[in-house]
Amino acid sequence: MKANRGKALRGLLAAAGLAMAGYGIHGLLTMTRATNPPQAARWLIGGILVHDLVAFPVTAAVGLVLTRFVRAPYRAVVQGALLVSATVALASLPLWRGYGGSPDNPTVNPLPYGRNLAIVLGAVWAGAAALIVVRAVRAWRARRVSGPAGPTGSAESAGTVGSAPEPS
Repeated sequence: MKANRGKALRGLLAAAGLAMAGYGIHGLLTMTRATNPPQAARWLIGGILVHDLVAFPVTAAVGLVLTRFVRAPYRAVVQGALLVSATVALASLPLWRGYGGSPDNPTVNPLPYGRNLAIVLGAVWAGAAALIVVRAVRAWRARRVSGPAGPTGSAESAGTVGSAPEPS
């Protein structure tokens, strides 16, 4: 029964996504003065090329480096923090680079977006560090509880009391 609900929800979400995409395409093609379809096509093709030729290879290389230098329990946390950091930085790029502003109108970009980006990234990495510490403490406690004497912690369970060495 649960699998059927999952399939129904997935189908409903796919239909809603297709409907929104259709609405966007309809608006793009029917409101040509506002949307400039040739420019939109250039942006779409450029976005696909930048993704495939830059973003994906860089992401794969960073993942490879993380696999080499970050231990498995913490790798997902670092990957998530890197993904969020890159997304936030790219989404706010026009703001912290000052694009769209006007020197004669300081109210267009009135905030210190570079500083605010640093604060957001600091919060992301502080959260990642806290999660890594929590995982490290849990792993340390698990090792301490199930140390060399076995899960009960007694010497008998480790086979050290009254047992002779095994012949080689």
